[in-house]
This record gives sequence, C-alpha cells and structure tokens, in this order.
Amino acid sequence: MAPITVVEGRRLALSNLEKVLYPATGFTKGEVLHYYATVAEVLLPHLRDRTVSFLRYPDGPDGQVFFAKNVPPGTPEWVTTAEVPRVEGPSRMVLVQDLPSLMWAANLVTEFHTHQWLVGTPDEADRIVFDLDPGAPASIVQCCEVALWLRERLADDGIEAYAKTSGSKGLHLLAAVRGASSEQVSEYAKELAVEAEKAMPRLALHRMTRSLRPGKVFVDWSQNAARKTTATPYTLRARPEPTVSAPVTWEEIEECGAPDRLDFDARDLAPRVRDYGDLLAPLLDPDRAGALP
Repeated sequence: MAPITVVEGRRLALSNLEKVLYPATGFTKGEVLHYYATVAEVLLPHLRDRTVSFLRYPDGPDGQVFFAKNVPPGTPEWVTTAEVPRVEGPSRMVLVQDLPSLMWAANLVTEFHTHQWLVGTPDEADRIVFDLDPGAPASIVQCCEVALWLRERLADDGIEAYAKTSGSKGLHLLAAVRGASSEQVSEYAKELAVEAEKAMPRLALHRMTRSLRPGKVFVDWSQNAARKTTATPYTLRARPEPTVSAPVTWEEIEECGAPDRLDFDARDLAPRVRDYGDLLAPLLDPDRAGALP
C-alpha cells in the first residue's frame, strides 16, 4: 500500500518511492518528489493560473513517454481544473495552484509544460518565448550567442528578456508582454527570428527544415501559438539524467565557453535558489511587461 502523506491538510498517496527513474545516476522517484518540494516556492508562481500539459514518463525516460493534456483519471476533487478553448472543442485541464497539487502531479512523474497565457485571459498572451535549439555540432554555447543578440533586439523595443536552460540541449528566452494576442506575439517573434537569421546567417535559423540545421541554432518562434506549451521553469526533464530547465544569469550566458557550464540537474538547484532566488521573478510582475511595437 502506498504511504499516505498529508501536505497542507491534503492526503496524498505517494507510490514507488524507491523506484529508480534515472538509471544513469540512480535518482529515485522519492528524490524527484523531494526536489519538487524543495523548489516549490520558486516553481509554483510560474505554474499558478496556467493550465498544464503533463509530459509523463512513469517508468523513466527509457520507458513510455507521452503527453497528457486532459485531466488525468483519478485526479483528486481538490485539484483545480479549468475548461480551455481548443480548435477541436473545449477541454478540461489541470492547474497546479498549490503545494498539495504540485506533489500530487509530481507523483505522476511528469514534466510540467505551460501555455504563454493565463487561464482567465486565454485571448491575451502574457509571455513571449524563443526556444533556441542547436543542431550538432552547435551546442548551448552557440545558443548563448543568439540569446545575447535577441536580448539586445528585444531591449530595443522596450522588452526585457530572461533566460533559462531547456534542460535538454538548448536555451529558452522569455519576456513578459502585455496587450497582444498569441497570434500577434507569434508574428512578432517570427519577425525577430528572421532578423536574427539575417544578422547571423552562419549561426541562426528561423526555419525548421532539418537539412538546414546542422551547426546552427534554430530560433523556434512557433512556441508562442496559443495551443502550444513550453517547459516550465524548474521542471525536471525526461532525460538520461535528472536535468532541470534552470534559470540562468546573463553573466553566465556571456561567459559560457563550454556546454557543461550551463548543465544543471536537480542536485544543483537548491544551492542556486539559495544564492539567486528566482531569477525569473520579474516575469511575474505585470508592471515590467513590455508592449509589442
């Protein structure tokens, strides 16, 4: 029988705590749950009021990995859900609003992916995101070069950018925006991706064409579409090791000379949060959101 834990008055059955989810390091499900409890203070504000897509990997990254967008069977009645618009018709999705909901979701063994809009205002985007994806032999080092260019370009339009690792090979650039639809944000993001390719033709690419990508950084602007979700800050990833989508400083990006300089896993995050707090906290301040030109 799964042990029962009480989290802020909610009873949770946490299962298979000794199960190894990351064979490369021996990282267990119990350690996954401990990680999320440790970073909850900085993670929850980035989940709150955003419907969540779960990328589940209950048997580890070498097992079945699948997206679950609708409310999972057996979801406790106290977990907040909301109806969201979709092309094929409305559906009901989960919102992770508090620590009990976070620990329940973490027990499913999942990556957390969220939209670039809040559930109360699905017609208005409050984020712009660029997913910088390197094609070998390019790496996150080249992603940093592109990120620095995009940072300056966004600043020219009065938009302040922040960065996090993807937790995989690349880098995510995010900024808070206001007064625009997801379609408008997507159009603006595409314009900047095209500009980046023109400014750095040997380095940046705005097209997804596989044959063009070796040695370049794909500036994926399409993540801004209303239907799409992006890995949430601080989420663990379904990778061979328990890597994390970790916020990073611009100084770290400027000084990144090797991929391992920006390679963070669950064991690195508690010290980073202690030293830096939430580097992405400004994204949560509506007064710092920029307007599209």
